[in-house]
Amino acid sequence: MPIRNRLAETHADIVGWRHHLHSIPELGFEEHQTSAFVAERLTEIGVDEIVTGVAQTGVVAVIKGRTDTKGRVIGLRADMDALPILEASGVDYASTNEGVMHACGHDGHTSILLGTAQYLTETRNFDGTVVLMFQPAEEGGGGGRVMVEEGVLDKYGVQEVYGLHNMPGHPTGQFAIRPGALMASADEFYITVTGKGGHAAAPHQSIDPNVTAAHIILGLQSITSRNVDPLHSAVVSVCALHSDVDTHNVIPQQTRMTGTVRALDPEVRDHVEARVKAIAKATAEAYDCVAEVDYRIGYPVTVNDPEHTEYAIAAARVVAPDVDINTPPIMAAEDFSFMLNARPGAYMFLGNGDGAMVHHPAYVFDDNAIPAGCSWFVELVEQRMPAQ
Repeated sequence: MPIRNRLAETHADIVGWRHHLHSIPELGFEEHQTSAFVAERLTEIGVDEIVTGVAQTGVVAVIKGRTDTKGRVIGLRADMDALPILEASGVDYASTNEGVMHACGHDGHTSILLGTAQYLTETRNFDGTVVLMFQPAEEGGGGGRVMVEEGVLDKYGVQEVYGLHNMPGHPTGQFAIRPGALMASADEFYITVTGKGGHAAAPHQSIDPNVTAAHIILGLQSITSRNVDPLHSAVVSVCALHSDVDTHNVIPQQTRMTGTVRALDPEVRDHVEARVKAIAKATAEAYDCVAEVDYRIGYPVTVNDPEHTEYAIAAARVVAPDVDINTPPIMAAEDFSFMLNARPGAYMFLGNGDGAMVHHPAYVFDDNAIPAGCSWFVELVEQRMPAQ
């Protein structure tokens, strides 16, 4: 694998940064220590500009190339937040913040972008400007949306954007990508079913919201099997069910269910939303209950621009020739989608080897993937903005 020599030399330092970040995980919009560490490293590296407090706890850095004859500006992004998971990885640099863990590898992504910053600042072998976006709150907080809304891309004149995410199950340091939809949209729904509570021994005197909720759950499962084109993809999952009582002999007054909807096509996404609402309300009415649906639109589909996907592939092939250029899309979601909606670009998967999947308590980021990730970012910058 043709890793840049300088990145191989600095690998140990970047791993050290990653281990430190792993030990101090912070949830979305709470990444104060993480942001401070990132800003300190960027100051030591000597980038041209650093701005903190972006999207509450994000950091933006600017690196200028040796020349700037065409006014080209490329944005590179890494996410910084952790997950509310009790760590069970067994590593000696494990989380010191109990119940919070870097179980998705964002510590690795941040370290890769810091390593990229160090290399680009030392060499400046490009014509234009690189904007590094260390983004907070990817895990449900929509930090990418906040950055876009705060005008980060506009302020710095970013013309195209790129990011990466580690992916267990792919060989360490290998790349996987596809043009078009790579990751799904993610919406949430909260359905409250109201009936009539009473004694469990006299159900005929009550209107049981639990029975109604059960029928709603079954009805929702028919959406993907009977309302969505079999050649398209959608997920409807009810993930939690709670009533307002917790005992064996009371029929509750209310039952609430929580779930998620995923899709790879905006039209399918809209259709599923309509069906969730219709099924919940009509089923509740059939059982003499009332259903209130709180449907929350979340992350859009992550769509790779075809032309910029080719640029991403070309850079990846220099680093690791065996690039999967038609990897199957996945139904997980990613708020880099907001940036890709605002600017053309591409999102790349970076192999993390065998091991626990992301969001698992035993997940471990493979430090051997770091040089490949840094080299891809650097190669991409130098190919898209060749030095004059």
